[in-house]
Amino acid sequence: MAGRIEDYALIGDMQTAALVCRDGTVDWLCLPRFDSHAIFAGLLGTEEHGFWRLGPAHAADSQPPTAARRTYRGDSLILESEWDTPRGTVRVTDFMPPRDGAPQLIRIVEGVTGRVPMRSVLRMRFSYGRVVPWVHKHDGRTVAVAGPDSVWFDTEAETYGKALTTYADFTVAPGDRIAFTISWEPSHKQPPALPEPEQSLQATEEFWRDWVEHCTYHGPYREAVVRSLITLKALTYAPTGGIVAAPTTSLPEDIGGVRNWDYRYTWLRDAAITLSSLLRTGYREEARAWREWLLRAVAGDPENLQIMYGIAGERELGEAELDWLPGYENSAPVRVGNGAAHQLQLDVYGEVTEALHLAHMTGLARNDYASLLQLKLIRYLEDHWDEPDEGIWEVRGPRRHFVHSKVMAWVAVDRTIKLIESGDADGPLERWKELRDDIHRDVCEKGYDKERNTFTQSYGSQELDASLLLIPQMGFLPPDDKRVIGTIEAIQRELSTSDGFILRYPTSGGEEGVDGLPGDEGAFLACSFWMADDLAMIGRVDEARKLFEKLLALRNDLGLLAEEWDPRLKRQVGNFPQAFSHVPLIDTALRLTASGAYGG
Repeated sequence: MAGRIEDYALIGDMQTAALVCRDGTVDWLCLPRFDSHAIFAGLLGTEEHGFWRLGPAHAADSQPPTAARRTYRGDSLILESEWDTPRGTVRVTDFMPPRDGAPQLIRIVEGVTGRVPMRSVLRMRFSYGRVVPWVHKHDGRTVAVAGPDSVWFDTEAETYGKALTTYADFTVAPGDRIAFTISWEPSHKQPPALPEPEQSLQATEEFWRDWVEHCTYHGPYREAVVRSLITLKALTYAPTGGIVAAPTTSLPEDIGGVRNWDYRYTWLRDAAITLSSLLRTGYREEARAWREWLLRAVAGDPENLQIMYGIAGERELGEAELDWLPGYENSAPVRVGNGAAHQLQLDVYGEVTEALHLAHMTGLARNDYASLLQLKLIRYLEDHWDEPDEGIWEVRGPRRHFVHSKVMAWVAVDRTIKLIESGDADGPLERWKELRDDIHRDVCEKGYDKERNTFTQSYGSQELDASLLLIPQMGFLPPDDKRVIGTIEAIQRELSTSDGFILRYPTSGGEEGVDGLPGDEGAFLACSFWMADDLAMIGRVDEARKLFEKLLALRNDLGLLAEEWDPRLKRQVGNFPQAFSHVPLIDTALRLTASGAYGG
């Protein structure tokens, strides 16, 4: 059975990623890309669907022991796990070197004290656990082949096969270092080069040390900010600059429920706010690469902007269900692809325009096509801003006039007006100023409940929505506006969990709700960070700091966050780790640091 979501560590090479559990089991790995088929899919099923366990030997009828300690080596993505056993202490170092050739996952076993019996159990199952590969020896190396894929397994330890699984039993003493490597290569090509684990470890450590040195944030929350930045870097597909929302699919928002989605794609919304955080912490090259990715993805068809694309800009992300996988803790169905790709979400135009505006304001080298794209997006919004849409949360119910979507349409027009006023673009300035005023007036008249002094989720609705917390952050209204303060307080009353975290919107338990789905979900972590931001903006800085530090305490021992927090089960839920959680963590840390709202 897979571990709790927070029991996992992330390692990756900025083209794909693996999740490693506390017991030394790799339960998730897609090769060669984030969105490729998994060769280890035990996370969403059972051990029959693929895994790789490396740790102290244990009796066959007992659970594998969990590491007594684990940490990342400094500011890197190199995982170190240590087990204390009756016979001594052993350390396993797991990492994926930034790619220069075949993708590799390297695991180095090191004896610390005593003599510790160890075991490696490698069960590769291609196509998300459905295909058993042909495993054989080739020039002394072990290779698994199925269709277009081959995975090469290299180690100095003696290996043997049993029950369609590759084993290695060995003992380590102080000073012993034994490496294990898997490398992927298309099956029709020559074998990948023999790995050099120790050299790769040194190069990987140097890469991360050099990268982190560019961080310009040196405030009181530096540890949390740097770990979040490293996580965002790990979720960036290096060849194109696209940023995945998470490296996993179908980790449930509701344990045992159907709210299971594939997040291994680039959401324009998520990527745009990620770009904002990177720019504000000194990472201009990543921001430039994302802008180039955006221009390629949207090229030639900005009027039909999709809310998400593949990591190389692919448009077709057809959704399917993998019925042979029972799902994480029986949360079915397991989905690959994402049918929301072709939804209408008008807020995306605002997020993209805001990101381009920020890039322009921070001095990122001018790109004339970026300005042209911005103008084209506004021309589209002129004709469509007043239509209903599926909104930021990708509801699978009927379209509505979501207030957040209208606010972000206003943002798109406002930022484009600023671009024209700066002299870096030409457009119908007066006409778009009137459009900006029209959208603002429409929202304030139709999306605001005067009796309750709060904006609502959609026109004519009584429900609230945590995305309304972005109204002051986007500059739609000032923080001291009574409607803003009323909305913040209403969300605190009606969308807070018992421990003070924020739900996205009301769900309806077993009934189908506004999002078209049955079941509940946890507190959405991004929304809780937004609440901390808003509290700081309206002067309630002590309350903001306390909420922020409660949120930091939800991170796992390695500083990682999933999408949501289940207040009933007291555990993380949703895809993991989630960019949309780590980005607002960075933003809130920056805001609180600037305001001096921290406890020393």
